[in-house]
Amino acid sequence: MKKLIIIIVLFVTTVAFAQNKNAKASMEVDGVCLMCKTRIEKASLNTKGVKSAVWNVKTHELKLIYDERKTDLKTIQSKILAVGHDTKNIKATDEAYAKVHPCCKYRDQVVQEDHK
Repeated sequence: MKKLIIIIVLFVTTVAFAQNKNAKASMEVDGVCLMCKTRIEKASLNTKGVKSAVWNVKTHELKLIYDERKTDLKTIQSKILAVGHDTKNIKATDEAYAKVHPCCKYRDQVVQEDHK
């Protein structure tokens, strides 16, 4: 009986610490300006469990700190897609992209050139 209790306690302890409270990750997110930066970071930060989100306009890298017990990268990515920004692997819907400000139409070559 004692062995069973010890095994259960060890198992529960291992499972409890399997997820990281402050996981760090980064992903590529398309955008061209500071309005894009605000939109991307806000969408990320409005995801429960995201503690920090910083998007770099030049590199398009979004650096995240989040609680893996509350969210995951797929959920964060879906929030970003919902506000109209593509990630490296998934493209936002045309409906979501159509809602971004005309200055932020990062798929348009003319807009990209204007922001260089």
